[in-house]
Amino acid sequence: METNTKPYVAHRPPPRFVWKEKYTGYLMLIPAVAIIMLFTLYPLLDGLKMAFTNRNLLLPSYEYVGLSNFAELPSDEVFRLSLSHSIILTVTVVVLQFILGLILAWAMQQKLPGMGLFKSIIMASWVIPVAATVYMFRFMAQPDVGLVNIILRLLGLKHLARYWFGDPTAALPCIILLHLWRNVPFYGVAFLAAMQAIPRSYYEAAEIDGAGGWSKFRHITLPGIRNMIIVMVTIHVLWTFNNFDFIYLSTGGGPVNRTDVLPVYVYRLSWESYRLGYAASVGTVMVIILLIYFIIYLRIHERSGAAR
Repeated sequence: METNTKPYVAHRPPPRFVWKEKYTGYLMLIPAVAIIMLFTLYPLLDGLKMAFTNRNLLLPSYEYVGLSNFAELPSDEVFRLSLSHSIILTVTVVVLQFILGLILAWAMQQKLPGMGLFKSIIMASWVIPVAATVYMFRFMAQPDVGLVNIILRLLGLKHLARYWFGDPTAALPCIILLHLWRNVPFYGVAFLAAMQAIPRSYYEAAEIDGAGGWSKFRHITLPGIRNMIIVMVTIHVLWTFNNFDFIYLSTGGGPVNRTDVLPVYVYRLSWESYRLGYAASVGTVMVIILLIYFIIYLRIHERSGAAR
């Protein structure tokens, strides 16, 4: 018995459907891209253009001066101080936050009494507004009524009492402490979430093979939270290097420029000295430094990814 079977022919979707399926995603991205270009790309390009001018808020007109602003930077002592402080602050803060965040995440994994309550309140330091945090620390550092100096006097260390944010040797460490107090809990919670996502079977297998605590941490925990480490470090390098509010609200760059950083220096150049062109050149240097960091980071990330 013969049966008539027609060969199956795949029906092509109409061209209009193909076009919609292919380009709908791009069309939906247009509003977001437009907003990014308006509020990010345009100010960036305008700032780069301004860096090559002598624009001043006190003068009605300006002209292009080429690389004159950039040629002035090496001889600018305040710029050199601000650059060194920005690098020192960023490296110190990010490294300490990473180390202390790992320790905090490990501690929160332990089944200790009260750990549930501790996890509930640990993010309070990160939720409190920056201005409130700074003024709280400034009050505690007051020479007469500050908690720090009261404790020092009770311990018989009256000679150490001072206004800590006004001390040239203690001001920058105090700002580092501000960063740590605010951000270490954030690191701890983020690393804890990444650690809890690592399958328990990995640790059980390592224990069967006789691996110790350090070996498990090195070969299981650190690789398991690698992506979270990359995200946290990248975000906080950006945030710390560009941070303005901690320094400006606590010391304003003082005493005697001991806590000056590039964002605060750019602000003072713009709104106190009114040298917008020169301030834009300092901002351009900041952009270049961050671009160099990202290029190095991407190269290291690609090599480490290829090695796995």
